[in-house]
Amino acid sequence: MSFLDHLEELRWVLVRSSAAVVIMATITYFFSDYIFDTLIFGPTDPSFVTYRFFCEASHFLGFADSICITELPFIIQNTEMEGQVNIFVWTCITAGFILAFPYILWQFWKFISPALYEKERKNAKVFISVASILFFLGVLFGYFVIVPMSVNFLATFSISSVVKNQFNIDSYIGMVKTAVIASGLYFELPIILYFLTKLGMVTPTFLRTYRKYAIVIVLIIAAIVTPPDVVSQITVAVPMLLIYEVSIWISAIVVRNKKRHEQAS
Repeated sequence: MSFLDHLEELRWVLVRSSAAVVIMATITYFFSDYIFDTLIFGPTDPSFVTYRFFCEASHFLGFADSICITELPFIIQNTEMEGQVNIFVWTCITAGFILAFPYILWQFWKFISPALYEKERKNAKVFISVASILFFLGVLFGYFVIVPMSVNFLATFSISSVVKNQFNIDSYIGMVKTAVIASGLYFELPIILYFLTKLGMVTPTFLRTYRKYAIVIVLIIAAIVTPPDVVSQITVAVPMLLIYEVSIWISAIVVRNKKRHEQAS
């Protein structure tokens, strides 16, 4: 295929992926009440499962009620005429993207598969399954860990008793969507580094060399999105560091297999 043929194929990949997102977004319309009332605004309730878990964990560790949440002193308001309509549409699109992610992966796999070995092309189902599971795990991590920790910190932080927290709905839902999607994509790091290693753009030596910087960055992120307590920060940081270590391990396997293939040929 020529360069223009590749571009044409990529265009159709994007068209089919976009169509899948629109279809799934349309389906989520019929579950919008559950999506908004139960899922999106769930972390605004002090009885949310994550808050109860950390409260029980604090009792188990002997911290008394140090991280138990009894109230979240803020309200969510809409200040724009078309604000709720825009939020409704883009939330459905975001939910559609999450649900359509396996299909999007399959489309991009078909696009890049000609550049892979025959054995690797046969592992399409494994790749799509693993990548999808990682993405959904990241989404769950973002929703059940990053979002409630961020909500708790931002809702209770105050520079003065004179200032009352009244968050715009666009700001709140934007934070939820960013945390969920970003976490889902971060959990795709092993897959991304797998392909970057195959292309020779990344090596396990490079990843090990910059591990200390990755640890610092992860700890900074954990400190930003969580309340100032050790339990919350460790809960956020440990899974992110594990993903990085798994990525190094996968990169090393790719390099080792590549050397074996070169020696065999």
